Amino acid sequence: MKKIVCFGPGPQFKGGIANYNTSLAKTLDTVPDCEVHIVSWTQQYPAIIPRDFIDRKSRKDQLEGTDIKVHYLTNFNRPSTWRKTYRLIRDLKPDMVIFQWAIALQGLPLGNIARKLRKHTSIEVIFDLHFVIQKENSKIDKFFTKKGIRHAHTYVVHALKTYNELKQLFPDENLAIVNSGRSDDPKAKTVIKLYHPVYNMFKPDPSLDIEALKKELKLNKHVFLFFGFIRKYKGLHNAIEAFAKVVNQRKDVSLMIVGEAFWQTLDTKSFSTKLKKLTFGIAKKLFLKKADDEQNYRPLEAISKLGIEDYVYQCIEFVPNEDVHKYFQVSDAVVLYYLYATPSGVESIGYNFKMPMLATNVGHFPETVKDGFNGYLAEPDDIESMAQAMIKSIEQPIPRENIATTAADMSWKNYAKAILGR
Repeated sequence: MKKIVCFGPGPQFKGGIANYNTSLAKTLDTVPDCEVHIVSWTQQYPAIIPRDFIDRKSRKDQLEGTDIKVHYLTNFNRPSTWRKTYRLIRDLKPDMVIFQWAIALQGLPLGNIARKLRKHTSIEVIFDLHFVIQKENSKIDKFFTKKGIRHAHTYVVHALKTYNELKQLFPDENLAIVNSGRSDDPKAKTVIKLYHPVYNMFKPDPSLDIEALKKELKLNKHVFLFFGFIRKYKGLHNAIEAFAKVVNQRKDVSLMIVGEAFWQTLDTKSFSTKLKKLTFGIAKKLFLKKADDEQNYRPLEAISKLGIEDYVYQCIEFVPNEDVHKYFQVSDAVVLYYLYATPSGVESIGYNFKMPMLATNVGHFPETVKDGFNGYLAEPDDIESMAQAMIKSIEQPIPRENIATTAADMSWKNYAKAILGR
């Protein structure tokens, strides 16, 4: 019997990392002779961050029908829970613990827990890296990242870009990259080069009346989809501007913007929210470059300025898991005009709906989006190039079977096997 701990946000949380950690745990749970535990945060970030991270809308229990045990324990703001987390994992006696690494800020608690596990147990410590060099790339982020992930026995990366960043962060480390299992070199740290698996928790509903839903939402024939949290690095402002150029050329198009404005999830009138905003604002001025502050990021204001209100559908709220499929099924292409990128959960959702990707030529996208085969690449910060990619997707549509080919080997099952070395 192999026992595995998946450390990361449990299914009560919003967002891609919670979905990712839950999906990985569920897949491992299907492997014969595997006992799986999720050890989760109760609070992932400093208490001053003015945002609600709990999923209060999804109705279905994601772990229904599994034997997975969930332990909500780790509070970023309470170091005593870091010690309790170490002791819990130690006492569970797993063969491996897989930490989800998605933000440098968590370097203090995760580094503390990983260091103790490596020093006092024989548990294999694995860090599943969603990034190494964070988008802000500040000195403090680099410090927290080093502190957080340095005690790993094994790393998992989803792109060669991330592997290269790992070598840059630890130039003196002997890193051996493999596609499955562990390196034969006993003196090397293994880096398993994988991918972001295709989400199977979101599936097409064959009974959905797509044309009726398009009519209800007042969508035109060709629909582009921007989905997920609205963050500056995802380049929605550029996508809107590029779409406006498309509207100037043809009127049979729509842009769907579906997702929660990342920094507008709390009651702005409450005293606690005002206090959090004030405290967080001071902290950002001390540690964050002004260009990276997205508290006042308002890309949706451009829609009326550009006069394209009749062509844009907006659902600016968190979408329950049960409703996600609707927006992908009525759309024709996913828009990923990121300013910089690590592997995207939205991209992986789109592949499960056999949707072509329209992405910028940044980060990992050149590895996964093959121009003209499963999508089209545009040049970053080039609005004309982005608009042309959108038009090309209409005039030279990507065969859906190409997307199926792309996604064929990107399954959670293959991913889990590679980590387990089976």
